[in-house]
Amino acid sequence: MSNNLEVRPGPKDKKKVKVFVLDTNVFIHRPDALMSFRDNEIVIPLWVLEELDKLKSGTEERARNARQAIRLIDTMGKRGRLSEGVFIPEINSTLTIAMIYDSESSLDLDLGRMDNKILLSALHLKNFGKNVFFVSKDINARVKAQALGLNAVDYEKQKVNVDRLYTGITEQEGTEEQFRALESDGQIPTDRDLAANQFVQLNERKGRSFQLTRYNQAEKSLWSVPPLGGPVSGIRPLNLRQQLAFNLLLDPAIQLVTLVGKAGTGKTLLAIAAALSQTLESKLYSRVLVSRPVIPMGRDIGYLPGSKDDKMSNWMQPLFDNLDYLIAQAHSQNLKSSDQLIKAKILEIEALSFIRGRSLPNQYIIIDEAQNLSPHEVKTIVSRAGSSTKIVLTGDPFQIDNPYLDASSNGLTYLVEAFKGQSLYGHMFLDKSERSLLAELAAELL
Repeated sequence: MSNNLEVRPGPKDKKKVKVFVLDTNVFIHRPDALMSFRDNEIVIPLWVLEELDKLKSGTEERARNARQAIRLIDTMGKRGRLSEGVFIPEINSTLTIAMIYDSESSLDLDLGRMDNKILLSALHLKNFGKNVFFVSKDINARVKAQALGLNAVDYEKQKVNVDRLYTGITEQEGTEEQFRALESDGQIPTDRDLAANQFVQLNERKGRSFQLTRYNQAEKSLWSVPPLGGPVSGIRPLNLRQQLAFNLLLDPAIQLVTLVGKAGTGKTLLAIAAALSQTLESKLYSRVLVSRPVIPMGRDIGYLPGSKDDKMSNWMQPLFDNLDYLIAQAHSQNLKSSDQLIKAKILEIEALSFIRGRSLPNQYIIIDEAQNLSPHEVKTIVSRAGSSTKIVLTGDPFQIDNPYLDASSNGLTYLVEAFKGQSLYGHMFLDKSERSLLAELAAELL
């Protein structure tokens, strides 16, 4: 039987051209993924379109990405015949939709599985002498591809090295002149290559004291970090990095903050405390909007009855736990129960699905468990920020419940690296658990 897998040579020498066969999950991760493969051949097996068609219905991000990917492929198809190869001048590459007749395969694979049909399409191309690279976000699919003799790679367009993730703080030895200048002027010049709003801990040579500073990119100088004037919504920082996190959270000039750290480091508590303080006391923001991805740990509990607020209350319980703690600590008439804050429209609990399309001015937005968001979802959320709005994203990239993401490809770590160096952005990696000794041991040992 014949097939249509003979891809036309691309813009480079035919022997050097790489043929990238894209798996379905690549488009679920990033719907415009095909635009990342410049100066090469791109092949989308017909079975990928079959899977995208099954996934396109619904309102969740996966369905939206499937629809967007289909629309992009359709747009490219209007330029020619996809079965023969369509040249995409924007990336100097050729896109082909291809299929293989399963009956020709001598491999004992379950052809009822779309994954196997996609792999066989890539293998058939390789047997034609093509320099094939199978691209998939599915580790098991990549292992199977390697077992078939294929080059298998992850889609790494939005991947970062999580082991080298920006921490937001560095240290250096300070001189006596620098310490005196900071005490008298509050700032010192520096020629170090630092990111905007990066903290620098200046240590005395003998190690007996240190001074906390923050880099001012516009003036190429280190500014002293002042101590907190008092408790924030009834709580005080319990370690140095929590103090620096508050410095970012309470600075209205910093419009985007990310807090990354293991369980119990206080990420969510600090963010909510700063948000309530600047909404109820300083009146800098009109309301606090909090949300988190609706992704369960373990087996889902299924359908939840009631209104949207009733449904959301179950997912937002960790946020309510922090609110209750803050209200108990504050002993203030301004901080009431969480229900009263919601009724007074000071606090809004919103599902991430309903944030899309909104413009959110003059609000303090907290996105908890942001490590379960894709880079595309994070872009959607941050781009909702209106005038005078601050957005805080918190999360632990090593505790991911989203099956399509990992520590290196999630939206939170991608955002940290993408915004590093921007003057309106600040980041802090919290490394010490303050929840309890048991919680800290669990985070370290388990």
